[in-house]
Amino acid sequence: MNRLEALLLLGLLLCLSGCTHGVHRLPYDSWRLGLFAPNYMEVWIESADAVDVQERVFRRAMSGIAAISTPKNLKGNPRGWPKEPGSGAGKQVLGADLPRLLYVRWQSLVEPQTYEAYIVIPEATRQAMVVGEKAFCRADAKWITDYRDMLSIGLAPGGVARVWLMGACLPALDV
Repeated sequence: MNRLEALLLLGLLLCLSGCTHGVHRLPYDSWRLGLFAPNYMEVWIESADAVDVQERVFRRAMSGIAAISTPKNLKGNPRGWPKEPGSGAGKQVLGADLPRLLYVRWQSLVEPQTYEAYIVIPEATRQAMVVGEKAFCRADAKWITDYRDMLSIGLAPGGVARVWLMGACLPALDV
């Protein structure tokens, strides 16, 4: 092996070892961040940012209008949270490892008032995100192995923020 070949081989090895630095250890490609508001409560999200366990910041992982439900015939109760929260309006957070911190700044259009929340994701929640669970999926009537790969944040008047962890076919867990 001549000197040029050795240098090319060394360069190739360095390039390949550099590619493994950013690889995350999740059993899925990305996790989802969703936001919603209680019945009749409109919310505008200025920014929802995420910080993963490797201290990488994902700015504006979500912004815009939060999901809101309007019950039939306007007969819903505006108080409290739904028994089965949905995933909310959101986006996939691509390239992120497990979340460590979420920051949300939003405007409650009901009051009007601007709020912000720093949400620390507990270790137990992160561990639940990587455990596969057997679940019956009503969408296609099949048993699958599902992961809790969705964080859903409810934003309410008064600056209240509440977080749930869920999977597509798994019930929501209160964070």
